[in-house]
Amino acid sequence: MKKLAALLMLATALSAPSMAMARDVSIQTSLVQYSGHAAYLAVYLTNPDGSYNSTLWVSGHKTKYYGDLRGWARAVSRGGSLNLDGITGASVGSGDTLTVHANLADTLLDAGYQIRVDSAVENGGQYADDAVIDLTSTPATASGTGYVNTISLGL
Repeated sequence: MKKLAALLMLATALSAPSMAMARDVSIQTSLVQYSGHAAYLAVYLTNPDGSYNSTLWVSGHKTKYYGDLRGWARAVSRGGSLNLDGITGASVGSGDTLTVHANLADTLLDAGYQIRVDSAVENGGQYADDAVIDLTSTPATASGTGYVNTISLGL
């Protein structure tokens, strides 16, 4: 009986991680045509209650401008330290498209989570929640309100 119990525990330990599936999510953010510097973007995930969950990507290398990404900066500052290793890249130019790939747990899909994009341009405007899209199990597209023309979610 002890061998059977041990075998069942081992089988459960080996199969349980595969039950917590994750999938690659592609987030495409296309910018409008505008004149001026390249845009800083923060792409981040929020919980069903609208609170900050995690940062998926930040475009722009000069950290002094991160505060201009107001919604994201406020949310991150509540969480304590800012650790962006490996999730930053160059700013995004007028009319260009940024594609971010994230590996997100299936349990987040269709559960009220959202992907938000804040945008800012040096000597230009700042848009908290420039684009917001629900994290769903089906592809979706939404319009932005500032520098973001559209945001698309693909699985």
